[in-house]
Parts: sequence; structure tokens; C-alpha cells
Amino acid sequence: MTRSLRIFYVTLFMVILTALGLWSMRSFFGFNTNPDATVLNGRWAKAVETHYDDEFPIKRLGTNIWAALDYKLFNEGRKGVVLGRDQWLYSDEEFNPIVNEELNLQGNYALVEGVRQKLKEQGVTLVMAIVPAKARLYPEHLGEVKPSSIHANLYQDFHSRVAADKILAPDLLGPLQQAKQSGQQVFLRTDTHWTPEGAQVAAEHIAKAIAERTPLEGQPQRFVTEPAEKITHKGDLRQFLPLDPLFENLMPAQEPLVKRNTREADDQPAEGDALFADAQVPVALIGTSYSANPNWNFVGALKQALHSDVVNYAEDGHGPILPMLSYLKSDAFKNSPPQVLIWEFPERYLPVNNEIGDADPQWVAELKQAGARQQNVAANTPSETPDRAQN
Repeated sequence: MTRSLRIFYVTLFMVILTALGLWSMRSFFGFNTNPDATVLNGRWAKAVETHYDDEFPIKRLGTNIWAALDYKLFNEGRKGVVLGRDQWLYSDEEFNPIVNEELNLQGNYALVEGVRQKLKEQGVTLVMAIVPAKARLYPEHLGEVKPSSIHANLYQDFHSRVAADKILAPDLLGPLQQAKQSGQQVFLRTDTHWTPEGAQVAAEHIAKAIAERTPLEGQPQRFVTEPAEKITHKGDLRQFLPLDPLFENLMPAQEPLVKRNTREADDQPAEGDALFADAQVPVALIGTSYSANPNWNFVGALKQALHSDVVNYAEDGHGPILPMLSYLKSDAFKNSPPQVLIWEFPERYLPVNNEIGDADPQWVAELKQAGARQQNVAANTPSETPDRAQN
């Protein structure tokens, strides 16, 4: 940005801010609060704030104008989004450098191994479903902003580390790239997440790996997936472009999404449910909104591909670590552990300090310590990397 453009930008901002401030003052004429609302008890300030929010649509106007200037002049949105070309949006978590990233990486690697050990004590096999970054799958739509160096080899490194720990982690990047090359859209243009088609591709390859390495016990079940309603999907990344309602026409277009429903087949053997009712839970799923959000039908795709029921413990909005810690402390895990647990883990969460909620920090530290000890023992053990993992 040139110096003259900066001066123009600042001057325009001050003019707009002054005009909006003068306009806003009009509504305070005749404004009164309740007698018990004083400055000392904080109620007066709260009353003024509420009045402002209720009476000043100018607040939305100012937000819209400022967002429109940022969007059109500098191709920027609010913190949380990176604007690509062709109306593609990306989460900035796939781009930004991270404070203490190396320390976080080692801690999360150790925690994954500690979780594997905890599951093994209950006879549970851990399967990692490492979700590649959207920027890794669709780099052709990136603009001037590129991912920082920590993200360059993150997917490959993650696979290499879990392979060294002897954790089954089928490669999802290669199959998703193949599906993309064949014409399928595997991630949404204005959303962080995969499409139902992308979720199905991932589920099928996870199921294939499980069938080859740790076949499920019990009577197979048949599931069928059917298209449901077609909706116009408003991607979660559009919220970082507060342009509506005034400048909705400037927003990246919403995109069609055909939801899917998965159910048991009508010709299911009558004794199938009874067999599973008395047996070990076959499969549990832990993860993030990639698994929790029914729009993607990931759990349904897993059921159909695995020929098995899948109990979904994924949570929306908490990352991959917290749902796993909650599950390990749950009665469901203690009383009826599954044969296989699939842990859906987006790669972008690996270098961050993930929230642990109400989990005991000392217990989490012990999980990491146990994992780190095992990793030190296996440090020189030859390992295999995913068949098609790519950077």
C-alpha cells in the first residue's frame, strides 16, 4: 500500500467515524434510565449499551461500510478468514504462525500416543483420521497469502509420527485429491469443512484400512444412504465478512448442498441388532465438527462403509482433544468400550494449544508423559509412512 493510499484510507475512516458518531448522538436526547441504574453499580452503563444496540441500526451500517472497504480495497476480511481467488475462502488457522508451535506439536504428539495407550488398556484399537487442510487440497485458489512454514509438511509429519507409534492412520489426502481430479468437490468453497462427497471418500478409505488391519467382529449390518433436502449453504467462513445486509451482493456466493440420510437397510436380518446389543460396541467416533455436523453425513458414510453401527461422540466447536478427554472419563468408555475408535483430527489443530475443558491438568500431563516415554523408546524403530501422503 502506498503512502498516499494510507493517508486516504485513514482520512476516510476518520470522516466516516465522525459522521457516524454525530448521527448516533441524536438518540440520546430524552434518554432516561431507571432510578436504580447508577454509574457505581454498573447498571447505567449497561442501560446505555442496550439502548445503543436497540436504537442504532447505524452500528450495522458502520460495520457493513468498514467491512466493504476492507474487502474491496485490500481483499481482506475479519480475523479468522483468508480470502482466496474465485470466491474461495480459507480458515486462517491453516496459514498463521502459532505461538509455541514446536512445543505444542511435541505435546500433542505425546498426547496422541498417551491416548493410544489408554485405549489399549481397554482393548480398543485407535484409528486416526487425519483431515488434510483445505489449503492443501485446493492450493490453486490461494491468493497472495500463503501458509506459514509450520504448515508446509504438517500432514506428512503427522502421519510419520503416528506410524512410528504403530497407530493405524490411513492416508486421506491422496484419495481426496483423486476424487477432486475426477470432478468431485471434496471441500466447500466458503466453508471450513468437507462436502458430503469428501466425507464419503474419507469414510470409504478408513473402512478399507480397518477391514484389512483390524476387521470388526460380529454380524455385518447393511446401511443405505439417500439424498435428502437440497439447501443453499451459507459457509461458516462468510461470517468473517460482515457485509450483509447492505452489501450482500459483494459476498462470495452461497453454494448448493444436498444433504444425505443414512439408515439401516429394510432387508436387515432380524437377528442383527440383537447380536450387537449383547456384544461389544463395534465402532466409536471422536472428533470435531467434521464428524459432529450432520450436514456432511460423515458418521452415516462410516456406517455404510464399515457395515457397522457407529456411536458418535464428536463435538462441534471444541477441537479434537477435548472430546477425546471427555470420552476417556465417560461411563460409556468405562462400561462398554468399542472394538475400534476412530479419532478424526484436522491437521491444523496439531500445532496449537488445544483446550482441555474441565479435564484435570495433572491427568492430561500424565497422559503426555506416558506417550513421550513410549515415543522415546520407539524413536529408532523403523516406521512406515502412508501410501500416498503428500505435502
